Amino acid sequence: MDTNTKIKKIVQQNYGTIALSKTSCCSGGSCCTPADIAAKAGYSSDELANLEIANLGLGCGNPNAIASLKQGEIVLDLGSGAGIDCFLAARKVGSGGKVIGVDMTPEMIALAKENAEKLHITNVEFILGDIEHLPVDDNSIDVILSNCVINLAPDKGKVFKEAFRVLKKGGRLAVSDIVLEGTLLSGFMESMDAYVSCIAGAIQKDEYIRLLYSAGFTNVEIVKEYSYGNIFDNGMNIEGASFKDFEQYKDVVKSVSLVAWK
Repeated sequence: MDTNTKIKKIVQQNYGTIALSKTSCCSGGSCCTPADIAAKAGYSSDELANLEIANLGLGCGNPNAIASLKQGEIVLDLGSGAGIDCFLAARKVGSGGKVIGVDMTPEMIALAKENAEKLHITNVEFILGDIEHLPVDDNSIDVILSNCVINLAPDKGKVFKEAFRVLKKGGRLAVSDIVLEGTLLSGFMESMDAYVSCIAGAIQKDEYIRLLYSAGFTNVEIVKEYSYGNIFDNGMNIEGASFKDFEQYKDVVKSVSLVAWK
């Protein structure tokens, strides 16, 4: 098994466990709840209303807030998880639009479908798939969303090329993700706990933007940026590293929300 395959298997196992338990790594702890994390990531109380079952506190931003979604649009969510961003998008595109969620974790797909049924949301579809190899037709999507997922992909260049392929001309990408500005301790970068916590898989911000342009995107704009540590306060749980270890580097780890166009 090559390294990239091994990483994907570990990520699948980790997020499969979260889906089955229906709780995030912070749920029930003293540091935070999924609602706390979502609020810090930029979701309003109105957006979260009646969507509690789909909020696992796994995001690092609110891509819906920067996507400028319109009635009738077709939206694709990369790494859709329990479905919260899909359900928010479904409200905005209306019955004439459609939202497709792609996730590589079978348990997350099952949970998202269960949530859609409970919430009576019918203009969404959830598909099992790898965001490096999207099961989506060329030039078929108006808007792509993604929330704190691309950092988990071993080959981010492939993800951006696939996103560009499936977008219609004039389509846009609205992403919240984790990037780095500086260097972390090697212990963090080698830790699988840090990888599934969206840190060790992150790349430098300049490289992230370069890969977007290399895939063909234009007008890449960072709309919002802040320290990732602001979301979790003292809630990071990485084996072999205390919060004090992370605290001195937390400003290196950034949450960015950006838009880019085809």
